[in-house]
Amino acid sequence: MVNKNSENDHSSSSLKLMKLKQSFWSDVRSRLKHWCKKTIVAMIVMTLSINLCGATPNPFATDSVLISVLAQGNAITDPEAILRYALPIDNEPIRKVQDAIEDISNHLRGKRWPPIVKDVKRASFVLTLRSDDILKGVNSDRQPQAETLLENIKTGVRELQEAVENKDKEQVWLKRRYVLDNIGEIESLMVEGFPFDIPEEYADLPQLKGRATVEIETTKGDLTIVVDGYNAPINGGNFVDLVQRGFYDGLSFIDLEDSFAIQTGNPPGKEEGFIDPETGEYRAIPLEVRVKEDEKPIYGATLEEMGIYLPELVLPFNAYGAVALARPSLDPNGGSSQFFFFKFDSELTPPGFNLMDGRYSVFGYLVEGKDVLEDLTKKDKIISAKVIDGLDNLVEPKNS
Repeated sequence: MVNKNSENDHSSSSLKLMKLKQSFWSDVRSRLKHWCKKTIVAMIVMTLSINLCGATPNPFATDSVLISVLAQGNAITDPEAILRYALPIDNEPIRKVQDAIEDISNHLRGKRWPPIVKDVKRASFVLTLRSDDILKGVNSDRQPQAETLLENIKTGVRELQEAVENKDKEQVWLKRRYVLDNIGEIESLMVEGFPFDIPEEYADLPQLKGRATVEIETTKGDLTIVVDGYNAPINGGNFVDLVQRGFYDGLSFIDLEDSFAIQTGNPPGKEEGFIDPETGEYRAIPLEVRVKEDEKPIYGATLEEMGIYLPELVLPFNAYGAVALARPSLDPNGGSSQFFFFKFDSELTPPGFNLMDGRYSVFGYLVEGKDVLEDLTKKDKIISAKVIDGLDNLVEPKNS
């Protein structure tokens, strides 16, 4: 998303770049939808042409793009599942158990019991043979807690197996959730330290080296957000720092085109972002996107500008209520205090062809309050926002 009410006067200060008209979003949305429809067909035709005549491919149509277009998959839309997979751990057996239990949701709505039975058996098999390997992934001082969680997982899987045998759909959902909650907790215990070095050029910005939970009270009800500093430490740190300052208290929401997102964080007055009282300057936050398999995030440019198309991201826009940094359309590094909740849009986020990924940086997900988010409009506002967990992971700037 971009910040509203721009005069598009690019010869003036950076603050004026933030003043962008909401009509921009209508144009962006229509262009993205047009690009999506036209490009898919064009790339499929190009693939066939290359295969048949040996022509040199266009640089835009890289192998990864063609694979993504031709091999649409089941995107993960559960925000808590995304957050579990986003944890920086390397423990194969617990991931195999998680994969099996997560996969149940792909079959349960259609009551496809045979593949569900297979998923539960896979999880049980790994737990039987590789429990010791799972516990090895946890530091010795956390072993007692890990052992308890592992026993909870085993018990949960046994109860899940019984619910599947009885074809009790409601109980399967409940037992699956219980098992996954315990998996998430034991995976959190496996995290050791922070996974990468943040570029020194961002040392003057707040950094979130871990996760934090933020509760936002609105005029329609409460929203709970998990902020992921493991994969978006600068964007996440900026947000948590502003919450802690009380910056968002009392601010209004902004409806965006077709209600596919709702935005907030624009302070009263002429400013379009946060003015740091220590420096008197606008705090500019860079675009921050981490591609799966990469050791650290990419900063400073959209992935499209870097020639990276249709990437698999650690923090994608697949989930309803993805929280991302708003920014000027012409400046990937001009975001500040404004952020938006992305709502599901099948034309912008089809499986395997997400048009938002890499253009804006997600730094967290809504985990509670979906009904509240659905009801929010520009008539609503934030009453208060507070950090309820993980504040100790916030690292203040070196110059503060």
